[in-house]
Order: sequence, then C-alpha cells, then structure tokens
Amino acid sequence: MSNDLRLSSLFAVDGKVVLVTGGGSGIGKMIATGFAQNGAKVYIAARKENQLREAVADINKVATGPKADYIVGNVASKAGCNALIAEFRNREDRLHVLVNNSGITWGAPYDNFPEDKGWDNVFAVNVKSIFYMTAGLTDLLKKDSTNLDPGRVINISSTASVDPASEGPLSADGSGTWSYQPSKAAVNHLTSSLAMKLGPSHITVNAIMPGLFPSKMTAYGIKSAGEDAFNSGQPTGRFGHPSDAAGLALFLSSPASAHITGTHILLDGGARFAHGVYAATKL
Repeated sequence: MSNDLRLSSLFAVDGKVVLVTGGGSGIGKMIATGFAQNGAKVYIAARKENQLREAVADINKVATGPKADYIVGNVASKAGCNALIAEFRNREDRLHVLVNNSGITWGAPYDNFPEDKGWDNVFAVNVKSIFYMTAGLTDLLKKDSTNLDPGRVINISSTASVDPASEGPLSADGSGTWSYQPSKAAVNHLTSSLAMKLGPSHITVNAIMPGLFPSKMTAYGIKSAGEDAFNSGQPTGRFGHPSDAAGLALFLSSPASAHITGTHILLDGGARFAHGVYAATKL
C-alpha cells in the first residue's frame, strides 16, 4: 500500500514512454503535448510526415523531459499497425502508455452511403486499429507494470458513441455520419473487453469520450454553423480546451488512476444524450 499522497507522486508521469496515434493534430496533439510538458518521452504517429514534423517541433518547445519524436504510419490495416509497431520496437523496449487516438469519419446521404470509404475504412481505423495496436504492444506495456502503477491503454472514443444522431450540424446538409457513431460505440465495448483481458497483466484500459473540440474532424461544422451556435449549446459555454483532454489523459496514466479500468469517461462539458450531437440537455 502506498501512503504517498502528494500531488507530485499521485499524478507523476515523468519518465514514462508514451505512444500517441493520430498525434499530429487535434486531440492527439493536445494529449501528446501534455505528456511531454510533464517529463514523459513521447512518440506521435500518423500518415503525414510534414504534419508530424511540425507537431513535434511545437511539442518540443514545451517538453521538460526527453525530446518528442514521430513515426510515420498508417493504422488503417493490420499490416500498417504491424509496421508502426515494428518501428516503435526499433526505438524502445518498453511502453508505459498507449493512446489509441487515430480516427476518421465519413459523411454521405443515407441512400448513397459508400461501403469502402464509408464503412470499411472507418471501422478499420476507428476500431480494428485499437485491437491490433494494443495486442501488438501488450508485451511492452507489461514490462514495467505493477498493480500500483500499471501499463495504460487510453482509447479515444466520442460522445457520438452514446448519441445516435448521425445527421446534424457537423455534417453537410443531406448527409450523415452513419458509420462513425456505431464505430465509436464499438470502441467503448472493445475498451471493456480489453480491460478484462489485460487486467491480470496489470494493464488498465479506459476510453475518453470527447465532445466538441476544435479539430479537422469538426472544422466543417464549426465553420458552417459558427462558434457562437455551438457554444450556446454547451452548458459550460465553450469548446473543449487542450487542458481538458490532456488533463484527463494524464490522470488516466498516473498512479492516481491505478485502480480505474474499463471506464468510458464523457468529456463534453455536459452536452449529451439530447437530439443533436452537442445540444444541451434541458432539465
């Protein structure tokens, strides 16, 4: 039993090795920056090298520990996941935190929704990659894990996983994100399944379900409807900020959360379970 309840001990992530997929922009970059600013050794991975290079430069401006680095990879297939895992193994022999953040969406009319780009690719990136990345790195996550400071897997889901509205302000008129919502619901269920599987190995698995954060995925809807329209539907009156995403990820990777696994944590400022993805619930 640990009796050290100081903040510097409870919430420490310095020295941890962290891999963030989809870390070149949006929530992934926010989380990666939070780890780097608190002394972790961070790797970000994505498809676009120029974006990764720029992101690493930004992250390293505030890094307090080892410099962040990047790995170019595409998690849309098992082969792509394996290639990314192989390159990570060339650089590190252990991993403390895996953030499965890579995600995509697709919008199209209900009566003309494509199979390949609309369904297959969305599920490949949003769901299958989580399984293959986690399974392929489990042995590295186990290396330093204990029941007081386990290895961590954090899966980035979405409030869309519990809100069934596929047609709304984040998609074009006449179009819906018909595969995105069920893919994120699958992320939640897979998170629970992996938590059961990996618990005995002292690895926790949790999901973060963000609401509205500025990103490439939400840019269309925000630009079309305007920031004020979205903010008015938020009980907190604002978008998600980098501190919100990074703060929760840091908590889920610190000794303070060692006894938490299999959870799906809403990070939406209270906007949930109402018609329209980000409409405020009225009591």
